[in-house]
Amino acid sequence: MTDVVDQQTRSRMMAGIKGKNTKPEVALRRALHACGFRFRLHSSNVFGRPDLLFPKYRAVVFVHGCFWHRHIGCRYCSTPSTRTEFWQDKFAANITRDNRVRTQLRSDGWRIAVVWECQLRTPVDIDATAEVMARWLQSDQPEIEIGRSATLLTAR
Repeated sequence: MTDVVDQQTRSRMMAGIKGKNTKPEVALRRALHACGFRFRLHSSNVFGRPDLLFPKYRAVVFVHGCFWHRHIGCRYCSTPSTRTEFWQDKFAANITRDNRVRTQLRSDGWRIAVVWECQLRTPVDIDATAEVMARWLQSDQPEIEIGRSATLLTAR
């Protein structure tokens, strides 16, 4: 199967995909800020450059895109039908990197939250996620994963 757009157009489209300050990330930041939480963004002083850093709570937050980070069971986690081997390698590398970052952060004493993009699609979902995040930040729970799939909210 061939691509529906030419190589130059595809390159421009892929270059436009942002890695930080995405809509889901900004939505979560606004909601947490409105709840009174203060944080740092994309800190290069912490391994993995987490999306949000809460030094006071010794916690980091990653807002993962369901497509790029392979949210299991999510309808937004699809695989393109062209160049499947390339995409499988790319996704496998992303998952390996995510696991390496999580392992390093845990050994450095950080608490970790992963919020999936699918959980931040509507204002109601964003507010509910912010409430769960607020409770988690003030707890001593080491990890949490928030997203729509088999279970809505799961804690590790």
